Amino acid sequence: MSQPVAFVTGASTGIGFEAAKKLSENGFTVYAGARRVAKMEPLKAFGVEVLSLDVTDEASMAAAVATILEAHGRIDVLVNNAGYGSYGSLEEVDPAEGRRQFDVNVFGLARMTQLVLPAMRAAAQGRIINMSSIGGKMYEPLGAWYHATKFAVEGLSDSLRLELKPHGIKVSIIEPAGTQTEWGGISGESLLATSGHGPYQDQAKIVAAALASTEGSGMSTHPEVIAEAIVHAATAARPKTRYPVGKGARAIVTLRRLLPDRVFDAVFWAIYQRLGR
Repeated sequence: MSQPVAFVTGASTGIGFEAAKKLSENGFTVYAGARRVAKMEPLKAFGVEVLSLDVTDEASMAAAVATILEAHGRIDVLVNNAGYGSYGSLEEVDPAEGRRQFDVNVFGLARMTQLVLPAMRAAAQGRIINMSSIGGKMYEPLGAWYHATKFAVEGLSDSLRLELKPHGIKVSIIEPAGTQTEWGGISGESLLATSGHGPYQDQAKIVAAALASTEGSGMSTHPEVIAEAIVHAATAARPKTRYPVGKGARAIVTLRRLLPDRVFDAVFWAIYQRLGR
């Protein structure tokens, strides 16, 4: 049997980059897609094929999937990793930016899944691995749009898991905690640009500092660890439906499940105030 084929979106940096490497090292033929193609050049040394991909552009998505199917006739694993976090108070964030977050984090993920499903159904097998976050289980002030997208990914993935089960296709959700990538710093910068000088500035400074604390911090996790969870979801005979992964991920998910809302609010804000000092 030929090597299984995996397609990783959002693979220019961080989790997607590491996932493409790890899947290749574990015997997959790997295609990596992102808008910043030059950033993916180092992946070629690991045998990864790189493709230009914009998950908000129909032609780009369709062309990428067609390229893989023409070369191999199959896509066994889709890792929907493309996404970003843009923070700011709901009052101050331009609605167009809210829509863009949904376009990238939810609608792009859904459309990529639609495009690969016919081939997976024909093969009566496949894996859809969706990148959510512990942010799909909890919340932050000034992060309404981002958390709304991740809550949506959770619900979409759960429904998808049931509807695809009769077709032999498995669906898993990856739920990382703070990760040592550029994500936290970029999100914090966008937060300060939007809400750092108005009525929400006191909160914005605290939350931005907490977001930035994930970069290179002992409280955060290297993206390689998240990539290992993705490989497990891609290869296990019975993959988990959810992978809360990274330092503090399971503890946060457990606290959210056990604590009443107002108690969780208080505990959460106390932690952020400490991180934001």
